[in-house]
Amino acid sequence: MLARILSGDRPRSPILTATLLVILFALAFAPFLFSGAQPLNVAAKICVFILLVASYDLLLGYTGIVSFAHTMFFGIGGYGAAIALSRLGPSWSALALGILIAIAVAGALALVIGLFSLRVRAIFFAMITLAVATAFLVLASQLSGFTGGEDGLNYSVPEVLRPSFRLFEQPIVGTAVNGRVVTYYIVFLAALAGFLLLLRVVNSPFGSVLQAIRENEFRAEALGYPVVVYRSIASVVSAMMAALAGVLLALWLRYTGPDTTLSFSIMIDVLLMVVIGGMGTLYGAAIGATLMIIAENYLPALMGKLGAAAAGIPLVSSFLSADRWLLWLGILFILSVYFFPTGIVGKLRTHWQERRNGTAKKRNGARTGEAV
Repeated sequence: MLARILSGDRPRSPILTATLLVILFALAFAPFLFSGAQPLNVAAKICVFILLVASYDLLLGYTGIVSFAHTMFFGIGGYGAAIALSRLGPSWSALALGILIAIAVAGALALVIGLFSLRVRAIFFAMITLAVATAFLVLASQLSGFTGGEDGLNYSVPEVLRPSFRLFEQPIVGTAVNGRVVTYYIVFLAALAGFLLLLRVVNSPFGSVLQAIRENEFRAEALGYPVVVYRSIASVVSAMMAALAGVLLALWLRYTGPDTTLSFSIMIDVLLMVVIGGMGTLYGAAIGATLMIIAENYLPALMGKLGAAAAGIPLVSSFLSADRWLLWLGILFILSVYFFPTGIVGKLRTHWQERRNGTAKKRNGARTGEAV
């Protein structure tokens, strides 16, 4: 049953399996395990970015496409939900309409970009996507009457999703199940469903062709596979999942603006998450997104405490200041790339495989000795 849910793609490492189970358990029961608004906010962002990073890994890790327009599709999802809720009112029908239009627009735009640009070399395609994403960011910032401009859009959500709503009169395990908790579980379940769908895609015959194209597109073309068509379909699927992630973030934040969905810094974060977790494995998206979101939210506070503890040591205290957290995050990234060149997931799988091979060799040697 578990193998069917995972589409036959097992973690293939006990440590990786345990880590993924811990992440799944923590996210599934976050409202009841952690108190306060910040931990729940961090958990919701982890859910959103796992889906976003996994959708990008479908392009970069499985297909070999370098795109800088992924946050554009993320933003289309966010603005689709935001515009619908702000213009049509906080109803489920408005939200559904916004989601459908956003996903359709993201898919159509990805198809157009793919069909017209994927024939060129990788670096030129990357530059084209960067130009398109930059143009979309400028449009979102300038069309203040439609997108809210630099200020973005604030909007109300359906009553069931508001903090004042109570699903149960009595708290469960000391936690009031209000609209915020309901919203969190919508985000969690939608992100989990999207992740499992992507897992199914990459482990299907279609995913095998994508990996073949990544390894040698000329050989795949010679075998009769239309490379541009497969890459375009992968781009469409990736864009639609990114738009869904944008919708989930908009639903959680109840605000959408250029900085929350379209910023180029988000694209850099997504790239870092893919590299840290491991390209070409969706489990790497879960690991990378979890580590990065936790680091971005808790590393400054940790650095502040360490800096206060080392206040008597001038040079050390300056390096441990809360303002230096980006420096230490960069150092951690460099170390992770140096020690885990194939990502954390790749390293764990390789280590377990080498360990199993070593154990098998010892067993075969022992059997040979007994036979002699």
